[in-house]
Amino acid sequence: MTNIFTKNRFRTGLVILLVIGLAACKKSTTEQPVDTGTTNVPAGGTRTQLTLDSMYLYAKQIYFWNDALPEYSVFNPRQYSSKSSAIDNYEDELYAISQLKINPATGQAYEYYGDGFPKYSFINDITLNNPGVTASIQDQADVDTEGNGNDIGIRPVFYLYQNSTKYNLMVTAVYPGSPAAAAGVKRGWMIQKINGTTVGNVYSTERASVLSNLDASSVKLEGVNYADNAPFSVTLTKASYKSSPVYTSKVITRAGKKIGYLAFARFSVLSNQDDLAPSDINLDPVFAEFSTQGVTDLVIDLRYNGGGYVNTCEYLGNLIAPSSLTGKKMFTEIYNTTMQTKKATLLANQPLLDGDGKIQRNKNTNAIITYADLDYSSTAAGNNVSFSKKGNLNTVTNIVFIVSGNTASASELLINNLKPYMTVQLVGETTYGKPVGFFPITLENRYEVYMPLFETRNANNEGSYYAGMVPGKTVSDNSVYPFGDEREAELAAALQLIAPGSVASQGATSSVGNRSAKVVTMDFSEAKPVNPNSEFKGMIDRKRK
Repeated sequence: MTNIFTKNRFRTGLVILLVIGLAACKKSTTEQPVDTGTTNVPAGGTRTQLTLDSMYLYAKQIYFWNDALPEYSVFNPRQYSSKSSAIDNYEDELYAISQLKINPATGQAYEYYGDGFPKYSFINDITLNNPGVTASIQDQADVDTEGNGNDIGIRPVFYLYQNSTKYNLMVTAVYPGSPAAAAGVKRGWMIQKINGTTVGNVYSTERASVLSNLDASSVKLEGVNYADNAPFSVTLTKASYKSSPVYTSKVITRAGKKIGYLAFARFSVLSNQDDLAPSDINLDPVFAEFSTQGVTDLVIDLRYNGGGYVNTCEYLGNLIAPSSLTGKKMFTEIYNTTMQTKKATLLANQPLLDGDGKIQRNKNTNAIITYADLDYSSTAAGNNVSFSKKGNLNTVTNIVFIVSGNTASASELLINNLKPYMTVQLVGETTYGKPVGFFPITLENRYEVYMPLFETRNANNEGSYYAGMVPGKTVSDNSVYPFGDEREAELAAALQLIAPGSVASQGATSSVGNRSAKVVTMDFSEAKPVNPNSEFKGMIDRKRK
């Protein structure tokens, strides 16, 4: 990605850009807001000082844990103005805000992440958007939540070995529509040379050059398919592309059961956003095929899915759920007391834009419609989502989700939403733990601040999975085989939960052509993505637009 801020400065895997066209609004959203409940706010100051004040004052009203923020004079936002870069100052303040609310279960902040950055909050500079891409969400992820990619199209991971400097550099995913996909690159390839230089010897000294070379405009990759040692050599040229969030889908037969498998990369924007009749060109054909083949069980692979749009999560839930759930509660968004009691007055500075990024006006008064005009109470219809069946698949009651530490936000929301009504099991590793979501607050018509604004709870009032969701069956990610190969460790474990004691059907598909029937595993002590932010992690409430 060419976004310097997100590539080099923000390492927590949470950054997105939502270009909303605020410059079209005559009323500036960058004026220092007046907070009648806060005293000792200076009347003037530098641009940076005023923005620091604004961020604090917004957080005092809308941050989900705003009860933890002290008064202005105690917090002193302007203490974070010593750095030469404005965004560095803003990030420092946002981090300080994010560490104030302590989770009694852990004794640490809800947003503790362990590396000096918040777990959920972030600030983004929209001027650093990828060139030539507009009206979309951009982030440091390899493919953003609009489906835009601008790279060679692989998700490489370092597999480190205990008590050794050596590592394996594995392709763990190939993004559909990318140059790598067009060239036939497969998950399970082990890269041994990059541009003629051997890799895999000393992780500490080679990782920076690996990242730099893979981010170049053109790169030659050589190595072997790990499963059967078949060699490959391919030269890939970086390009912009549109990518489907569906890695792969298939129907697997085990013990007489038809099991639908879907490997899903992200909750991208739906292709049709019509509230009355939404649809999606990526998901609809998958579930139509599942219905045609009489699928009775599902395996949904979310191991690299960090979330995305809430309404896409709703849509996938409605494709999975039987029609008998229509009208029953799916989940509720819960805002803080200030928001619920209509005291978040500063939201009047944030226009509620339409789907084209333009301001909207009240038909009677001609006043600009803002986020302050919305109802944030827990009983409001807009904050309570019910099932509304989509598609024709009505036979599924049993689902196994494949998850990992990269499974976050909207992915966790989907799992939590279905738990009250269906048999839901997890395979893999503990999820990220993000039951909160947001929409952006824009400052200076340049910086978008994302902080937790609401928490989600399912029909049984279950939520608060801040420590992540723990699988019933723990299995380490095994990137030796492609998605959907029945020998792949986590899929194999999921299939055993659905059809205990069953074996792979004869002729089970594999990208290695079944040249070897053996099950291959890779022993390692730690896995580190080359780009640690390769998946966006967040839950975006787009429906408020």
